[in-house]
Amino acid sequence: MAHITLEAGSATMFRPGTSDTEIEASALKTMRRRKTLVRFWQIAILVFVIGMWELSSNMQWIDPFFYSSPSGVVQRLYEWATEGTTEGSLWYNLWVTMEEALIGFFAGSITGVFVGIGLGRNRFLSDIFSVYIKAINSIPRVVLAPIFIMIMGLGLPSKVALAFIMVFFVVFANAFQGVREADRNMIANARILGASDWQVTRTVVIPSAMSWIFASLHVSFGFAIIGAIVGEFVGARFGIGQLISIAKGTFDAAGMFAAILLVMVVTLFAEYIMTLIENRLAKWRPQQHLDTQ
Repeated sequence: MAHITLEAGSATMFRPGTSDTEIEASALKTMRRRKTLVRFWQIAILVFVIGMWELSSNMQWIDPFFYSSPSGVVQRLYEWATEGTTEGSLWYNLWVTMEEALIGFFAGSITGVFVGIGLGRNRFLSDIFSVYIKAINSIPRVVLAPIFIMIMGLGLPSKVALAFIMVFFVVFANAFQGVREADRNMIANARILGASDWQVTRTVVIPSAMSWIFASLHVSFGFAIIGAIVGEFVGARFGIGQLISIAKGTFDAAGMFAAILLVMVVTLFAEYIMTLIENRLAKWRPQQHLDTQ
């Protein structure tokens, strides 16, 4: 790992004859110090924001009726977890939203990847369908919620359909562009070596597009959650979106923030899982520069 480059402005000057082991140890020490500093500031900013929110609410600098307080949000979460909500168990409502989002996410992601790669590899078909894709993509997706609910009802299918449409276009656009950005020289070399179209797609094009695809997947689950919750806003019997809607109707600020906090935690956990999967499937990527760690 002697090739590790230190951050600009913090590079260490080594004396002549310094061994690779010493350089590596110094670089790793710098990395650990930087990560510790980053973690410190992340925690410090979070503590400061929560502390100021609590203090402002207690001192009446802000109206707790509208803004609640961190302690009020935690108390509402505890009440929901132990006593349930007006719409039943908190965990059941959370599961309803997650089920809608997960089905929409996986269906939209898989379809988006296949359609993006397929049209990216076939310029004739992409030219035919591009105008329709652009037309549909120009529609604000959230306005489709009433249409889906009118057609499919208040149950699971309408929420899944909205989550699907929210995810599909994000993943499709990245997969399509990733295929178009594949290295033409590598494709030409593979063809010279006798690779078929499928072999070129599988061994050259798809690996090249993986970074684009994973970049879209990192944000797509958040869009799936948005689709599910917006659908629940418009019409549903259960779900986190329904809890937020009820809290809004009863001016329960703590309940709204508690539901939002739940969604945030679940989305961050999904992002963490996605990062682990990406690192597992993309081991071939070069190591990042130290200043991006």
